[in-house]
Amino acid sequence: MKIVYMTREYPPHVYGGAGVHMEHLAREVAKLATVEVKCFGEQRSELGNLSVRGYPFQEGLFRDNPQKVKKALMVLLTDLHFNARPIEADIVHGHTWYTAWAGILARMCYGIPLVVTVHSLEPLRPWKREQLGRGYDLSLWLERTALEMADAIIAVSSSSRKEILSHFKVDPDAVRVIPNGIDVKAYKKATTAQALEKYGVKTHVPYVLFLGRISRQKGIIHFLNAVRHLMPDIQVVLCTGTADTSALAQEVRTSVDRVRSERNNVVWIQRMVTRKEAVELYSHAAVFCCPSVYEPFGLINLEAMACETAVVAAAVGGIKDVVLHGDTGLLVDFEPRSANEPAPANPERFAQDLAAAVNELMSDPRRRKSMGRSGRERAEKEFGWDKVASEHLRLYQHVVDRDIDLLNLFHPNP
Repeated sequence: MKIVYMTREYPPHVYGGAGVHMEHLAREVAKLATVEVKCFGEQRSELGNLSVRGYPFQEGLFRDNPQKVKKALMVLLTDLHFNARPIEADIVHGHTWYTAWAGILARMCYGIPLVVTVHSLEPLRPWKREQLGRGYDLSLWLERTALEMADAIIAVSSSSRKEILSHFKVDPDAVRVIPNGIDVKAYKKATTAQALEKYGVKTHVPYVLFLGRISRQKGIIHFLNAVRHLMPDIQVVLCTGTADTSALAQEVRTSVDRVRSERNNVVWIQRMVTRKEAVELYSHAAVFCCPSVYEPFGLINLEAMACETAVVAAAVGGIKDVVLHGDTGLLVDFEPRSANEPAPANPERFAQDLAAAVNELMSDPRRRKSMGRSGRERAEKEFGWDKVASEHLRLYQHVVDRDIDLLNLFHPNP
């Protein structure tokens, strides 16, 4: 069997969970099948059954377009380049709306069955209009079109499956839950602490860690509001990547300045850290906090659990499938403002509840350690990449067999 993966993110250009997912899925599936990765970038490699080809963004045609629309149109052009040469495969598997147009073209032009993994749903991310403007309407349309024509859809959690069925006209039998995986060899408790020394984290003071992009989705403002309610001796480590917009970047900076004016134990790492550094930060944290307002899965919680760190997280989406309340961490109730607006109905109460959960675990080291052990066991047992890849291959075979059955039905052998 040959599978063509289509993705925006692929190493070394990874900025979120979808990129981490693709790196490991492609590598693991390539142990049992032929895999070709088409991605955004300049990557070119061939190793055994795995080949990778990147397609760079080309601005030329759209140079005079408004910045927000330009981004969306450049995505379409890159997707077109994915299909510039005939695609030969048993399955085309697209990831995120960025490759929706590429998957649509592959299915229509070459008749290859299309599988789509939903890492997040555009209708549930209204803040993206800040980034894309009218381009957000394009991303909504592309996602809907791809999902409603796909031969199979992978939801990364049971809650994500429900969201897919409630927002799109798809056959429930075509939507299968296959969770993200975790490389338990790469993500394990580290004894080294170079990252802490490098970034000025006090190794002898327990700290709560936030690690994620500066995005409305990741709830960073709610975390900073929660910090104001933490016990004063708790060290706070904030590790952030690039902001979605300049306005949000300024909002976060203002919030950090306000918090720092009230306490002198806030460390802000303003860069995407390496995987080794992330593992060290996870491993030495007393508590990892995930205040996301929307997460179909929430891979960062699983990474923290694999590093034996107790988790405090918002009880939203796929986080509830990953973090077991009272066993691997604490889940904080989250009441959304509305069904289609994943923001807390009462932001101050949400921040206070996050802080209360962190304070509770910080006051009980033995409980934190027990939760850390349980988190590691759960990561190893339920989310190993070998298991996840096998489930993907079973789905691919099911789609191929069904496609052959339909072909025989309409074109029977004489």
